[in-house]
Amino acid sequence: MTERERTMSSNKIFDGKILKLRVDTVEMDGQKYTKREIVERGPSVAVVAVTEDDELLLVKQFRKAVDKELIELPAGMIDFEEEPVKAAIRELEEETGYIAKSCDYILEMYSSPGFCDERIYIFFADGLMLGEQNFDEFESIEVLKVKFEEALKMIELGEIIDSKSITGILLYNQMRRKK
Repeated sequence: MTERERTMSSNKIFDGKILKLRVDTVEMDGQKYTKREIVERGPSVAVVAVTEDDELLLVKQFRKAVDKELIELPAGMIDFEEEPVKAAIRELEEETGYIAKSCDYILEMYSSPGFCDERIYIFFADGLMLGEQNFDEFESIEVLKVKFEEALKMIELGEIIDSKSITGILLYNQMRRKK
């Protein structure tokens, strides 16, 4: 059986726009104590959006945290009191310009639970109609449309290395093979 850590104290270090950082002192079994650095980040969504021509919508953008351009599923934060499915529909349109006729829940996952509480809800969207992109002021996004099979090859070749994107694409591929 795994040990449960009990929080003895919590100290806020940083309170920013998209994340908070705290250091918790925890007690483990046997009266052992240690510190845990925790990133608090609100929930987010990612969208596996496939066109009628079996093309997957992806976005390419520079990510400063890893200092490189990444190819990812359209994704973003859930606004306060917003339902995850509404956030998925909104983020898809903001980042790609596409409006989804339907948007179905696939799964939820934690991005990096060793130090971060971010939960990502992944959805599948189809019945896509082109609208208008409306990304945030400081976003620079290139929309890519790639055949679904090509997206799978991009994962194998290490061209798609973002965990939420790999998870969403591979799980959707598994689901569609069962149909």
